[in-house]
Amino acid sequence: MTVAPEDGLGDLLAQIAGARGLTCDGYKPNCLRRRLAVRMRARGVHTYAAYAAVLRDDAHEYDRLLDALTINVTKFFRNREAWDVLATRFLPDLWERRRGALRCWSAGCATGEEPYTLAIALLEQARRGGTKAGTYTVDATDLDPTVLDRARAGVYRTPALDETSPALVERYFTGRDPWEVGPEVRTLVRFHRHDLLREPPPDAPYDIITCRNVVIYFERANQERLYHAFADALQPGGILMLGKVETLVGDVRERFQLEDIRERIYRRR
Repeated sequence: MTVAPEDGLGDLLAQIAGARGLTCDGYKPNCLRRRLAVRMRARGVHTYAAYAAVLRDDAHEYDRLLDALTINVTKFFRNREAWDVLATRFLPDLWERRRGALRCWSAGCATGEEPYTLAIALLEQARRGGTKAGTYTVDATDLDPTVLDRARAGVYRTPALDETSPALVERYFTGRDPWEVGPEVRTLVRFHRHDLLREPPPDAPYDIITCRNVVIYFERANQERLYHAFADALQPGGILMLGKVETLVGDVRERFQLEDIRERIYRRR
């Protein structure tokens, strides 16, 4: 991303990178400026130089900024139709081929709803097969340590469960507003801090990768690079699940077969 030096943005980004190790050059410029503007308005400043001063004076503002820069809006079984397609069309075949030993990655997991949903889907597949055989795990990664702490806590308010069936809530959650993810689900999910654009996948190869409503905020060159990284990290025949407004770009499309255009589900060739 090219930044005009006179507007102070370049200096601000260098300060953020030096203080927290967060480099923002992978973001689309307009997206980055909009998200910075959210925090600038909240702190009552109108220039990047003034906001840089806020960050120097208040270290906690870095945490608020990181939350604004990363994409943390999610819920359990978000876009329920996509999870139904995964469960009915793809999980049974993967389960049989791998004898239940499925390994999954939720990339950009935010506050944890997505990886816990994936773990529940695996547990439900085991129940349908009448067995708990196999060793299946979900790696859950995000750049923001604050949201990872919230994800590890596994405690959620009722709106996060709006798209979850009452039967699954009863089976896999305890309490009542707040709800707590049950131990059967928790034991399957491993949380890690991870930079999608600069670090290799945590423990490839995988059978399923979910990365929903994250890649759309990156510039095209970084999108292509990340999709190639997903292809490299997937087993042949493995599944990539994107958000509804996301699609593969560039020559990486030759490495995937589009399986469901509506739900943006691809299979690694």
